[in-house]
Amino acid sequence: QVQLVESGGGLVQAGGSLRLSCAASGRTFSSYAMGWFRQAPGKEREFVATIIWSGGNTYYTDSVKGRFTISRDNAKNMVYLQMNSLKPEDTDVYYCAGRRDGGYYYTQGMKYDYWGRGTQVTVSS
Repeated sequence: QVQLVESGGGLVQAGGSLRLSCAASGRTFSSYAMGWFRQAPGKEREFVATIIWSGGNTYYTDSVKGRFTISRDNAKNMVYLQMNSLKPEDTDVYYCAGRRDGGYYYTQGMKYDYWGRGTQVTVSS
């Protein structure tokens, strides 16, 4: 069983930056693909970014390309989402997710096996 705990959310002005972190428990974290998703109240969960087990491949939703960067440190069991040039429409609860089969990345939430509880990101205009 893997537990995921997000941190780093908060309130920031438009144009600012935040770095989200996801701490994972478990010895097999390094073999997992990891993803970040976001969801606003009353809306469907949206894919943001994903990274395979080695960190060698990443993929982003179009709206964050060039602004967000996903990375991982397998030695520390950590995944990060660096968010720059933040916009009010980035306001959401951000969730970290893990998939046991880490050789490829997936954008569908149903493909992931583990989820964190989320961290709130609020971008003011």
